[in-house]
This record gives sequence, C-alpha cells and structure tokens, in this order.
Amino acid sequence: MLARLRALIKAADPAVIEEWKWGIPVWSHSGLICTGETYKKVVKTTFAKGASLPDPAGLFNSSLDGKVRRAIDIHEGEKLDEKALKALIRAAVALNKSSAAG
Repeated sequence: MLARLRALIKAADPAVIEEWKWGIPVWSHSGLICTGETYKKVVKTTFAKGASLPDPAGLFNSSLDGKVRRAIDIHEGEKLDEKALKALIRAAVALNKSSAAG
C-alpha cells in the first residue's frame, strides 16, 4: 500500500520531493505535504496542514481533533479513492505555494 501511495503522490504532483525523515518517507513541494507511516494493519498518511484542506470525499479519518494535521488510515485490503487523494495532494501543494508567496 505504501508503494501505491507513493505512486499516487508522484502522479498528482510530478515535482514532489521524497525524503526520509524521522525514519519514514516524507513528501514535500514548497513545504511539507504529507508523511507515510506503516503499521501492522494500516498505512497512515498524515497531511501537515490537513485541517486547512478541503476534503469533500471525506478521506481524513484520523487525527481529526488536531488543529493543524489530519491523517488518512488506509486499512489492509481497503479500496482507496485515488482521484480524491490526488485532489488532496494538489490542494496541499497549492496551500504550500500560497503560504510561501504570502
């Protein structure tokens, strides 16, 4: 699932930079977009500024009480809404660019 997540992030934003920080993959473009964490039965992707992103598909299902971050827990065998995830990635990049410009 982490490999699929990586491919979707790169498809949504070909200019994304992937690095390893804190022992996990981290994707950024004009600032941090999200991280990928693997657990026994779930892959968690945490969006650094998720609370500020539109989520019309309701992908965020974890860390919902946070004032800044939001996360998506993808459980083993679960179907991921790839179109909605790509839209979240693009929105995160747009937010980072607007924050950097302002």
